[in-house]
Amino acid sequence: MSLLDRDSTSATSAQRAPRRRKPLRLLRTAPLPVVFWLLLSGHYEPLPLALGVLSVAVVCWLTLRAGLEHHSATVSFTLRLPRYFLWLSGQVLLSTFAVARKVWAPRPDLRPVVQPTPTPHLPELSRVVYANSITLTPGTLSLDVEADHIEVHSLEAASVEELHAGQMLRRVRRTEAQR
Repeated sequence: MSLLDRDSTSATSAQRAPRRRKPLRLLRTAPLPVVFWLLLSGHYEPLPLALGVLSVAVVCWLTLRAGLEHHSATVSFTLRLPRYFLWLSGQVLLSTFAVARKVWAPRPDLRPVVQPTPTPHLPELSRVVYANSITLTPGTLSLDVEADHIEVHSLEAASVEELHAGQMLRRVRRTEAQR
């Protein structure tokens, strides 16, 4: 065996090392989606559990394949999400009643607007959470997400003005600890 052959053999062994660790990385990545799926599904029969295991395995595989298991914000961001979801749920309820009151009024006073909402220096993950939060809130819809703003459709200008006031944006930043 020549020196050149030995180098190629060691390179092959070095390349195989990450593959051997992949099951361990998969096991480290899996608990969070498993808990999340179990909490959200509420189904504990054999077929839904099997489908849940399959879906979690696919998500973990895609996460590892995309190299996202070491994303710096993942763990801390995930731990802060329940508090944000609780606040967002309250906002969704308040908006639901406000929109229902306006829509069911004898003479609805709706003046739809489309305006950009600034997202200065907001990381990609926070922009996605912010845009989805806007869409989840009744009466508002995120139409387009850009690096520096989100295009928002609203049933009334006051909703966009609330977004400009920045309470939701501040909470998203706090959730990802981007102050």
